[in-house]
Formats: sequence, structure tokens, C-alpha cells
Amino acid sequence: LQSYRVLRDMASETRDGVPVSLLLNAGLLADMNHLDETGAEGVGLYRTEIPFMMRATYPDVAAQTEFYARVLDAANGRPVTFRTLDIGGDKALPYLHNVAEENPAMGWRATRIALDRPAMLRHQLRALIMASAGRDLAVMFPMIAQVSEFEAAKRLLDIELARASQRGEPVPETIRSGVMLEVPALAMQFENLLPMVDFLSVGSNDLVQFLFASDRGNPRLEGRYDALSPAVLNFLKGIVEECDTRAVDLTVCGEMAGDPVAAMALIGIGYRRLSMSPANIGPVKAMIRSMAVNGMVEYLEGLLHAPHPSIRRHLRGFARDHGVEV
Repeated sequence: LQSYRVLRDMASETRDGVPVSLLLNAGLLADMNHLDETGAEGVGLYRTEIPFMMRATYPDVAAQTEFYARVLDAANGRPVTFRTLDIGGDKALPYLHNVAEENPAMGWRATRIALDRPAMLRHQLRALIMASAGRDLAVMFPMIAQVSEFEAAKRLLDIELARASQRGEPVPETIRSGVMLEVPALAMQFENLLPMVDFLSVGSNDLVQFLFASDRGNPRLEGRYDALSPAVLNFLKGIVEECDTRAVDLTVCGEMAGDPVAAMALIGIGYRRLSMSPANIGPVKAMIRSMAVNGMVEYLEGLLHAPHPSIRRHLRGFARDHGVEV
């Protein structure tokens, strides 16, 4: 972080004047300190499950409310997108009975658990509403595979909002709800999904894993597939085009966003909001300030339909030839 501190107050803008919003991924209260250190515009992904995983017992509504309020206080007016509990798979809660699964990444996890245990999700949403009273609230539901799952989760949010209003409790100034796109099938349902959501966030880690049917935790598959393949980039480009058509805010908050070479490609296919770990903000901003979007767009046109398993080497060559810091 130290070597990039000079960039903190500089605009996150390309050489040809295209602004790119840089946001933080966070999961601990201490992570919020990095907003000032990095100059990030806000938190694009707050992983709410981490405090749950660090406790021996389930936190009640009061404890959750206090915690979320402290996160918003630390943000000091900057936007925070709270992802509801993404538990299951490799993220087990000690107080939630877990059944062994053959393919946990594709099993009973995240919103699937929440819809089967609606009281748990309602308590979390109630706490988020109370913590955001008079402020802006953005709620993102993970691991959504079909529109009906988002509808069911959104219905619980609406129930909690109605409950707060009926009790005369203060509610958020504004409320935005969206989904994390990790399951490829959801991209085939945009016609019905996009009119219902306020924003979409691409979780590139799981999305790429599912696109290639490749367990990202399996060392035997390490390096076999690359997110910078034409297949992935064309898939991601289609998402941009659909969201642009329907004016839905779009962010990438997986590891691709924090990799300067991959972020360069993401900007080239139309992404303008990237969320990443604090240490990646400086390198990605340095890349953005040294690139021109027009040249990248033209270069990608010749590569997106090539038969290469990865265009990473080509992108590095482009960066070297055009003075882009990667």
C-alpha cells in the first residue's frame, strides 16, 4: 500500500478520460480503515459471514445491528454493499449443522441455506435495516441460480421493511437490492431478472469455476484454465451489454478485478466498477491511469474470437508496448 500512497487522491481515470470506480472487498471492521488509506470510493462487497464464523454462537439481531452500524459509521457516508450470509461449502458455522457433501461448492450454501432457514435471513435483514436507519442500504444476495430465488429473498426483505414501518421504527433513506452473479444459468434469465434488480455484481471466482467445471481448490487443476480466456471474456462482455441496455449498475468483485492485467481486459470489454482487496487498489489504479480504453477495445476485438485458451500473454505484450503499468 505504501508505494502507491501517492495515487490515493488522484482520479481513477484512464488516459483518454474514462472514469473507473475502485471499491473495496471487506469482511472485518478493521478492513474499513483501508478506505482512507487507498482512496477507494466505497465497499463493493462486505462479506457478512466472517463475523458469524468467528463466534461460537449465533449473533442475535441486536449484536448484528450494532456491528453493521459500526461498519456504516466507519464508511463515513461512502457506499457499502452488504452481501447476505455466504455460508456453506468451505465456510462452515460451528453452530450450524453441516452435512458432508460431495460437491460443497455447488451444494447447500449461501441463499440456498437462507431460503431454507428464512428466520436466519430475516434476522440479518432486520439488523441491516435497523443499522441503516436514515442512511442508504444496499443488500446483495449470493449464489442465486434462478429468478424465483431472488424473488423469495427480496420478499423477505420487503416483509422486514413492512415490519419496521408498522412498528414506527426508522428505515433506511434508500434501499437497493441486487444479486451476485456466480451461477452461469442466471445470465440466461436476464430478461426477467434485470428489471427486478438495482445492481448486479459478478463473483468471478465462482463464475469461472462453474464455467469450466473446474474446482478452483484442486491443485491438480491449478493453471489448467485461465479467466482471461476468450470464452470467459465473451461471457462477461455479454453481461455488460445486457446491463447497459437496462441501465443496471454492474460491478466485478472477484479476483479478476484486483489483477491489473485482468482488470485492463475488463475495462476493455466495458466494466467501469471494480471491487477488490485493499492491497490491489494501488496497482489497479496505476494501470488505469496509464491505459487508454480505445486502444484496448480495438486490440481485444481481434482476440475475443481467437482459439487461444488464454490471451494473458497477449495482454501483457499490449501493456508493455503501450506503457501500461501491469
